[in-house]
Amino acid sequence: MLRLIDLKTEGYSVEYALAILEIEIESAKKEGLVALKVLHGYGSHGVGGAIMLAVRKALALWKRSGFIADYFGGEKWDFFDKDTKKILMEDKTITGDSDIGHSNPGITIVKL
Repeated sequence: MLRLIDLKTEGYSVEYALAILEIEIESAKKEGLVALKVLHGYGSHGVGGAIMLAVRKALALWKRSGFIADYFGGEKWDFFDKDTKKILMEDKTITGDSDIGHSNPGITIVKL
Protein backbone atom coordinates (compact mmCIF):
# COMPACT_ATOMS: atom_id res chain seq x y z
CA MET A 1 0.00 0.00 0.00
CA LEU A 2 1.26 3.46 -0.86
CA ARG A 3 1.01 5.74 2.17
CA LEU A 4 -0.32 9.24 1.45
CA ILE A 5 1.19 12.22 3.23
CA ASP A 6 -1.30 15.08 2.87
CA LEU A 7 0.45 18.42 3.15
CA LYS A 8 -2.21 20.33 1.20
CA THR A 9 -5.58 19.78 2.86
CA GLU A 10 -4.66 21.08 6.31
CA GLY A 11 -3.24 24.39 5.04
CA TYR A 12 0.15 23.91 6.68
CA SER A 13 2.92 26.48 6.51
CA VAL A 14 5.92 25.50 4.40
CA GLU A 15 8.10 24.96 7.47
CA TYR A 16 5.52 22.81 9.22
CA ALA A 17 4.85 20.78 6.06
CA LEU A 18 8.57 20.00 5.69
CA ALA A 19 8.83 18.96 9.34
CA ILE A 20 5.87 16.61 8.94
CA LEU A 21 7.34 15.18 5.74
CA GLU A 22 10.67 14.46 7.41
CA ILE A 23 8.98 12.69 10.33
CA GLU A 24 6.77 10.66 7.98
CA ILE A 25 9.79 9.59 5.89
CA GLU A 26 11.65 8.45 9.01
CA SER A 27 8.60 6.52 10.19
CA ALA A 28 7.99 4.88 6.79
CA LYS A 29 11.62 3.80 6.54
CA LYS A 30 11.41 2.16 9.97
CA GLU A 31 8.27 0.32 8.83
CA GLY A 32 10.05 -0.92 5.70
CA LEU A 33 7.83 0.87 3.19
CA VAL A 34 9.09 1.19 -0.38
CA ALA A 35 7.64 4.60 -1.23
CA LEU A 36 5.36 7.44 -0.13
CA LYS A 37 2.97 9.67 -2.04
CA VAL A 38 3.09 13.31 -0.97
CA LEU A 39 0.06 15.47 -1.74
CA HIS A 40 1.17 19.09 -1.86
CA GLY A 41 -0.89 20.73 -4.59
CA TYR A 42 0.69 22.69 -7.39
CA GLY A 43 -0.58 26.22 -7.03
CA SER A 44 -3.29 26.42 -9.70
CA HIS A 45 -5.73 27.89 -7.16
CA GLY A 46 -3.17 29.78 -5.12
CA VAL A 47 -2.77 26.81 -2.76
CA GLY A 48 0.13 24.38 -2.69
CA GLY A 49 2.66 26.01 -4.98
CA ALA A 50 5.04 27.13 -2.24
CA ILE A 51 4.83 23.78 -0.48
CA MET A 52 5.44 21.88 -3.74
CA LEU A 53 8.58 23.90 -4.46
CA ALA A 54 9.87 23.53 -0.91
CA VAL A 55 9.13 19.79 -0.82
CA ARG A 56 10.95 19.13 -4.07
CA LYS A 57 13.91 21.27 -2.99
CA ALA A 58 14.13 19.40 0.33
CA LEU A 59 13.81 16.04 -1.42
CA ALA A 60 16.68 16.94 -3.76
CA LEU A 61 18.85 17.70 -0.74
CA TRP A 62 17.73 14.54 1.08
CA LYS A 63 18.49 12.45 -2.00
CA ARG A 64 22.03 13.86 -2.21
CA SER A 65 22.56 13.17 1.49
CA GLY A 66 21.20 9.60 1.24
CA PHE A 67 18.14 10.18 3.44
CA ILE A 68 15.89 9.04 0.57
CA ALA A 69 16.70 6.95 -2.51
CA ASP A 70 14.86 9.05 -5.09
CA TYR A 71 11.78 11.14 -5.86
CA PHE A 72 9.82 12.29 -8.88
CA GLY A 73 6.77 14.37 -9.67
CA GLY A 74 3.34 12.89 -10.15
CA GLU A 75 3.59 13.70 -13.86
CA LYS A 76 5.85 10.62 -14.14
CA TRP A 77 3.68 8.34 -11.96
CA ASP A 78 2.69 6.06 -14.84
CA PHE A 79 2.85 2.32 -15.58
CA PHE A 80 5.13 3.03 -18.57
CA ASP A 81 7.70 5.08 -16.62
CA LYS A 82 10.90 3.26 -15.63
CA ASP A 83 11.03 4.77 -12.12
CA THR A 84 7.40 3.84 -11.46
CA LYS A 85 8.06 0.30 -12.69
CA LYS A 86 10.95 -0.08 -10.22
CA ILE A 87 8.72 0.89 -7.30
CA LEU A 88 5.88 -1.37 -8.47
CA MET A 89 8.26 -4.31 -8.78
CA GLU A 90 9.29 -3.87 -5.14
CA ASP A 91 5.74 -3.57 -3.81
CA LYS A 92 2.95 -5.05 -5.92
CA THR A 93 0.27 -3.63 -3.62
CA ILE A 94 0.97 -0.16 -4.99
CA THR A 95 -0.37 -1.01 -8.47
CA GLY A 96 -3.88 -0.03 -7.37
CA ASP A 97 -2.92 3.56 -6.52
CA SER A 98 -5.58 5.92 -7.89
CA ASP A 99 -3.06 8.48 -9.19
CA ILE A 100 -1.05 6.15 -11.45
CA GLY A 101 -1.45 7.25 -15.05
CA HIS A 102 -3.16 10.57 -14.24
CA SER A 103 -0.16 12.91 -14.67
CA ASN A 104 -0.86 14.72 -11.40
CA PRO A 105 1.64 17.54 -10.72
CA GLY A 106 0.08 18.04 -7.28
CA ILE A 107 1.83 14.95 -5.91
CA THR A 108 5.38 13.74 -5.54
CA ILE A 109 6.46 10.12 -5.16
CA VAL A 110 9.29 9.48 -2.70
CA LYS A 111 11.35 6.28 -3.06
CA LEU A 112 12.70 5.34 0.37
